[in-house]
Amino acid sequence: MPIVAGFPAGLFEPVEEPIQTEGTVVAVLAGTMFRIQLDNSQHVVLGHISGKMRKRFIRLTVCDRVRVEMSPYDMNKARITYRLG
Repeated sequence: MPIVAGFPAGLFEPVEEPIQTEGTVVAVLAGTMFRIQLDNSQHVVLGHISGKMRKRFIRLTVCDRVRVEMSPYDMNKARITYRLG
């Protein structure tokens, strides 16, 4: 087995890209958590604020449009990456 950068080849799989979509905040929950209804369906996900939004004290309220990223492995949770307004 060849060694690449100190690790055996095939040890680390490439990370799948997150799914980006847009939605609307429908509920504000405790601990910077939000319920977000996605635009492309009636699907509602649980979202949390990304680190850069938290660092810059970006506030979100009900009816705000947001851009979210979701893992292809868990479609019920999302990371809020941008406030659209």
